[in-house]
Amino acid sequence: MERELAKTFIKQIQDSTQELDQEMEEVIRLGRYSEGGRPMKVRLRSQVAVEEIMARKGKLADNTEHKDIWIIRDMNLKEREKGKVLISEAKEKKNEKRTEIEKKNFYWRILDMRLKKWYLQKKEEVV
Repeated sequence: MERELAKTFIKQIQDSTQELDQEMEEVIRLGRYSEGGRPMKVRLRSQVAVEEIMARKGKLADNTEHKDIWIIRDMNLKEREKGKVLISEAKEKKNEKRTEIEKKNFYWRILDMRLKKWYLQKKEEVV
């Protein structure tokens, strides 16, 4: 049952040319059941499939039926500690004295375990 549920989410993310759901090696439920459900760990055969899924996981947010589903990378202790350091750096840079123009143009974001300047798209004003 868990395997079919994981396939459902992966099929919504994948391109029509890819078969990412065939890359699933193992599906495990974690923890005890609570009102919100319980996490699921999906192990994939290839790192390429992992990168594709992580790159396209935003598609689930567009789907109202599955907007409560989160896909995150499983990290070891060292990676989690590095992530915490990056988060604190991002908060420091956010709180630095930036001009209002800079605040409207970009913010700091952690992407692929690196701190990056994330530029905001300018919305065109309709007159």
